[in-house]
Amino acid sequence: MTEPPVHVVAGVLRDAAGRVLVAQRPAGKHLEGFWEFPGGKVDPGEAPREALRRELAEELGIEVALARPLIAVPWTYPEKRIVLDAWLVDTYRGTPHAREAQALRWVDRDTLASLQMPPADVPVLAALCLPDRYLITPALPPSERSMLLAGIERACRSGIRLIQLRQPAWTTGDLADCAAAAHAICARHGAHLLLNADWQLAERLNLEGVHLPARIAASLDTRPIAAHRWLAVSCHDATELEHARRIGADFATLSPVAATPSHADAVPLGWARFADLVATAALPVYALGGLDGADIDAARNAGAQGVAAIRGLWPMRDACA
Repeated sequence: MTEPPVHVVAGVLRDAAGRVLVAQRPAGKHLEGFWEFPGGKVDPGEAPREALRRELAEELGIEVALARPLIAVPWTYPEKRIVLDAWLVDTYRGTPHAREAQALRWVDRDTLASLQMPPADVPVLAALCLPDRYLITPALPPSERSMLLAGIERACRSGIRLIQLRQPAWTTGDLADCAAAAHAICARHGAHLLLNADWQLAERLNLEGVHLPARIAASLDTRPIAAHRWLAVSCHDATELEHARRIGADFATLSPVAATPSHADAVPLGWARFADLVATAALPVYALGGLDGADIDAARNAGAQGVAAIRGLWPMRDACA
């Protein structure tokens, strides 16, 4: 397939209740009957933001006032290649209505996840649900379980909504007990807890998901955990990102972006290389390595979902030695 990919923009609109607007593809078109985010093709020489404004005016009769990039998804269908450039439309004027005879629906996130959507739209769903900060817990001995749980509590109170419990040296028994307690804390704050590596234990404890180290992900050919749970993978290069996508990962971390004491021998990617890798990832990616909350804007500008960190997001830094 030698033709260049078709550049498509899509707008994610939300109403006051948090519902998302979707449109149904009409009969006679590719993937007819599927539900998608409204938008269309970028004209030659047209900037994506301007294409978004034009398409949503034509399709929905609205004027986009404020929009920001969410995720760009390169995808190959049997008959064509596309790049789906999804934007969060934060502010618009007018009332969305169908101007091209397409069916429109406002749906909540649970309904959205159950709709038949084009494969390229699926990573957009993940990006829409994921926060911009992903905390990875510091490695502590089991004797400091109470300090670990206190840190998770403080992180949740500070607004962290996605946490990876990573204690590779702990026994399964110690880890299971702590994970159950951590999950209860997260549930009180509406946060999601992922367990590092052990997807069987994550399933047994009914956690929200698992985060696989690259070496474990490399040993798998298929997704090891149920579709309704998060599957994340640690990645360091294009090959690992592609494998994560192939086994059905919902998102990945990519590291190290900057120098970090925990991996002093690793050569940092830098933002330019990070952006190049994310542009072909086809799934949401968190920037990891030597970063903190102050780097979120830089990460988003490079195409990331946000920032993942241990030291940079942990609220009790004296425990991160």
